Amino acid sequence: MNFQIDRAQPGHVAALCGIERKAVQLFRGHPAWPAYAAVSVPVELLRQGIERGLVWVALDRADDPLGFIWLGEEPGDGVIGVAEIDVLPEHGRRGIGAALLEHACDWAREAGYRQVTLGTLADVPWNAPFYARHGFAVADKNASAFAHARARDREHGFPDDLRVFMSRPLTAPGRDGWTAWPAPAKLNLFLRITGRRADGYHELQTVFRLLDWGDELRLRRRDDGAIRRTRVVPGVPEPADLVVRAARLLQEHAGTPMGADIEVAKRIPMGGGLGGGSSDAATVLVALNHLWGLGLDEDTLATLGGRLGADVPVFVRGRSAWAEGVGDRFSPIRLPRRHYVVLDPGESVPTAALFQAPELTRNAPRATISSFVSGETAGNAFEPVVRARYPRVAAALEWLGGFGKARLSGSGGCVFLELRSLARAHAVAQRCPAAFEAHVASGMDVSPLHEALARQRES
Repeated sequence: MNFQIDRAQPGHVAALCGIERKAVQLFRGHPAWPAYAAVSVPVELLRQGIERGLVWVALDRADDPLGFIWLGEEPGDGVIGVAEIDVLPEHGRRGIGAALLEHACDWAREAGYRQVTLGTLADVPWNAPFYARHGFAVADKNASAFAHARARDREHGFPDDLRVFMSRPLTAPGRDGWTAWPAPAKLNLFLRITGRRADGYHELQTVFRLLDWGDELRLRRRDDGAIRRTRVVPGVPEPADLVVRAARLLQEHAGTPMGADIEVAKRIPMGGGLGGGSSDAATVLVALNHLWGLGLDEDTLATLGGRLGADVPVFVRGRSAWAEGVGDRFSPIRLPRRHYVVLDPGESVPTAALFQAPELTRNAPRATISSFVSGETAGNAFEPVVRARYPRVAAALEWLGGFGKARLSGSGGCVFLELRSLARAHAVAQRCPAAFEAHVASGMDVSPLHEALARQRES
């Protein structure tokens, strides 16, 4: 049967939930049936998994989903679990489940995970025996890694004696193998301009908030010194591409003969004020420093990043931060757990034009961290200019503002709303007008890039 595997998109959620409900019917008459029948896929968590790039779907020629696999939160360092894998019953025994499982395990290997785990039934042919054929072995269910899953089973009335936990070890990619790295987006929780220097640069104050959502880069070492991107970016020649420039800058600084192939899967809108290009460049610096075995410290990488763009160092350092100067002086800041609806109005806003706008406020009083924490310091200096010049961004701010205090990120054009509840964030995003695209993301204390680096170092 012809099918292809791709990353699931938010629009697939209803279809994936439908696949899971149909697949569950196969357990009618089994002792575990009451538990399966009473529990369905947690939609908000599935949406979050899709936003984080942890769900893959098998699509037929008409792009209709036939099955999916969802990798969930890691139960331990270097370990990731299969939260769900289902195939439409009428398309069973056609290799779809096997292809999904292998695809997800290949990605986990590239991302630096050392093990994939799952919970299943020992006595069902398409459960434990199926996974055993794909390298999974029965694990000790009393291990701490499975404590949360077993507690959830007890909560849902799932018979513990029917449950078996399995794990599959993953070998690290070879020297010339592909590796996968996140490039997270950022939000500016406020932004003000406090002055202008003699050299024409503006003095800024802002808070960068890193998110668990963003682009993904795949990198592969080369021994011939060549730096190559694998995909053409319309309107961006290879020498001008920030990821290529980052790799060549690092290569020149270190004097290494190594090269790299670079593949970027873009999720962060270009010109959206979310730092996509800067984050991609930072990921290249951090990842290639590891892959090339250069041993450069964080300060050196951040200094190199500053030559590529003012926002690059904050992504290299991997902490949400209070920033001042021209965006080059950072102080790490701990922020409360919050969730965000990020709205893309589909209107790119050029930063240079905003800085030249005569109506831009350039002499705002200096803020303090305490005034930010208290809520006294808020707002974005660019927002009035963007509202007046970019009607789609203005419309996005108006619509999102109906649910709370909507804000512009950076120099726009994406806007966001901060919420305490993940469920509420998804509820708002679900009401997004067709004219815009909504994403839900959570703030991170430690960048996903640094989490990935720790895994890659240990794999």
